Amino acid sequence: MVSTFYPPFSFGGDGMHVYRLSNALARRGHAIDVFYCEDSYKMLNGKRPVSELPNHPNISLRGLRSGMGFLSPLLTQQTGRPLLKGKLRKALDRNAYDVIHYHNMSLIGITALSLGPREAVKLYTTHEHWLVCPMHVLWKFNREVCEETECLRCQLAGRRPPQLWRQTGLMRKMTEHVDRFLSPSRFTLRKHLEMGMEIPIEQMPYFLPESPAFPNPDEPARATSPYFLFVGRLEYIKGVQNLIPVFKDHPEHRLVIAGGGGYEETLREQAAGIPNIEFLGPVDQERLKELYTAATAVIVPSICYETFGIIIIEAFSFRTPVITNKLGALPEVVEDSGGGIIYENEDELIAAIQRLAADPELRDQLGEKGYDAYSRLWNEEAHLEKYLGLIDRLRIQKKEKTPEGQGATTKHTHPFV
Repeated sequence: MVSTFYPPFSFGGDGMHVYRLSNALARRGHAIDVFYCEDSYKMLNGKRPVSELPNHPNISLRGLRSGMGFLSPLLTQQTGRPLLKGKLRKALDRNAYDVIHYHNMSLIGITALSLGPREAVKLYTTHEHWLVCPMHVLWKFNREVCEETECLRCQLAGRRPPQLWRQTGLMRKMTEHVDRFLSPSRFTLRKHLEMGMEIPIEQMPYFLPESPAFPNPDEPARATSPYFLFVGRLEYIKGVQNLIPVFKDHPEHRLVIAGGGGYEETLREQAAGIPNIEFLGPVDQERLKELYTAATAVIVPSICYETFGIIIIEAFSFRTPVITNKLGALPEVVEDSGGGIIYENEDELIAAIQRLAADPELRDQLGEKGYDAYSRLWNEEAHLEKYLGLIDRLRIQKKEKTPEGQGATTKHTHPFV
């Protein structure tokens, strides 16, 4: 596994997906080396993480530390190469990995895709839109979704050093080393193709480990004072600022906000004096389970192009329905499940809130549909069956392309990752 971020040296969903996938594979007997950039995390966070997450004994963590601080990620960002990361190059070139799975490569370097043995199956998951957007999230001039690219101006407006290497053929040349790109959603898959990426790509949704919704599913927990829940990073693009006026005008409904981030102070100021809006700050997993379970619904108001909607399936795993903005990949998760309500404007959002608040039976019906879809589509077993099946097929294809493998019919077992 190769990724810029890996817990606890991580900020969001991409690192958690690598963590979940690595540990799920390790529990099934696979051996995994995880390479991630500690220099990049410390440059962006300012300090080392204070928490830890347990890893299976089959996982070996290979944190990349250059001793040069911010210089390592800066050089990589500017050149697209894993400079001052010799440990990664040596490991990929010298070890006989069966599979190399790339994730967030923004501060690892796109040329790392060319490293490793020719026989290795190479995968790349598009957790963000970094392959087509130097700002990662197709959020233009820090004010709107990107419909027409102006990358140089956008980078300058976002105070990012322009990546001149993107104007060369380096991206196209390096992506040819990847056997299959994996997109969490159909939306993100289409976006990459529409924006000119000529790559072999297929959908591979995220997953969550099994999380029982209640000790007894026949006796669901309910909050004594019903509330709607937001979970996630508090950044402008997550859209919480659009929820605050709605709940201010409808004091009969409560909004509970779990999470922290750079926009938190602004949101707290916006909600000052509104008694039915509560900020909890970051919460641990046990508290989060309680919040999901008792919520009337989870609201996902993102105003950017999300690549999936991990919060949605997290809610579904606790039999809690969602109300989500019709943008990016979010609607397709609800459409595939029937586990929530999609809105396009403020009036539709208010109608969805009032409808679920007034009809507990509908709330439970939607929650059950979401949980059923989670159990079939987005749990660990379903994901690994599809993931390992793809690896087996790609291994056979690569073997058949070699002169000694043409015409061979070899039975393959699941490889080490």
